[in-house]
Amino acid sequence: MTKTMRGLVQMSCAALIAMSPMAAFAQDWEPRRPIDFTIMAGPGGGADQIARFIQSVAEQYDMTNRPLVPTNRGGGSGAEALIHVSSTSDPDHTILVTLNSFFTTPLRQENLGIDIQTFTPVAMMGVDPFVLWVHTDSGITNFEQFLQQVRSMDGEFVMGGTGTGQEDSIVIAFMSGAYDLDINYIPYDGGGAVARDLAGQQIMATVNNPAEAKGFYEAGQFVPLVAFSDERLPAYPDVPTMREMGHDFSYYNQRAVVGAPGMSDEAAAYYADLFTRIYESDEWQAYLESESLSPLWMNADEQRAYWATQVESHRELLASLGE
Repeated sequence: MTKTMRGLVQMSCAALIAMSPMAAFAQDWEPRRPIDFTIMAGPGGGADQIARFIQSVAEQYDMTNRPLVPTNRGGGSGAEALIHVSSTSDPDHTILVTLNSFFTTPLRQENLGIDIQTFTPVAMMGVDPFVLWVHTDSGITNFEQFLQQVRSMDGEFVMGGTGTGQEDSIVIAFMSGAYDLDINYIPYDGGGAVARDLAGQQIMATVNNPAEAKGFYEAGQFVPLVAFSDERLPAYPDVPTMREMGHDFSYYNQRAVVGAPGMSDEAAAYYADLFTRIYESDEWQAYLESESLSPLWMNADEQRAYWATQVESHRELLASLGE
């Protein structure tokens, strides 16, 4: 992997240190109707869980005069969500929970005509690592056994993940290339369905985010084998990283909120203030820790710069993986 590719795709631990967000300035604008809180993935995955947790915090503290209404639009690797938000007739009441498909889907589907820089920065809530999981019944307890099993099946080993050419498939494609593995990959609309199918043994392994696999892990159904993070995750201290395996690769999924193109400055300030308060809440800080997310706050200008860097990093990464 080149230095450019590593860029912000591979974030150093220093970049993940929590920064105290600056409160948005006070203003008079308030929503006049329920807020369309579009989720760029299907039910049960990390983005869905985060959106509904955010909704619960906002409701608990009566932070909004109109409710956040989560709606899953995960079709086409998030294309459905991007089209919906970019074409809304009410940008002041439309916000989007994003993941890295915010960058990869417009790159892979240029016919969509989506320019992410036209969206409105709201809040970067954190970044989510990836972990390789197998079912306990597989008998696999370490990465070397996983490699042996995949190679022995000569293309019949089945893994599931969210979409094609987006987060999960990127991680699996890197692993396949690094270890010369022939894996049968099945795309899903969301990480929740991926985790459920591993629990039901319809697939043989996943690279779910920790929050998506946590319940099954705690129930004794999942075994974590390797983390695609810069350092070992505190929740899984015995699980080695891909970097420990000798490959200079780590990958994180952004957990961010953006506004629709054309959102007014007043509405953007309202949402920036809302999500700053949610980010600073004890509940969100506890969620970051319990779900193994890394804090990464950014203001609006920093978010736009981050988007630009991520687009170029993912363009190079997708090209290197043949996507």
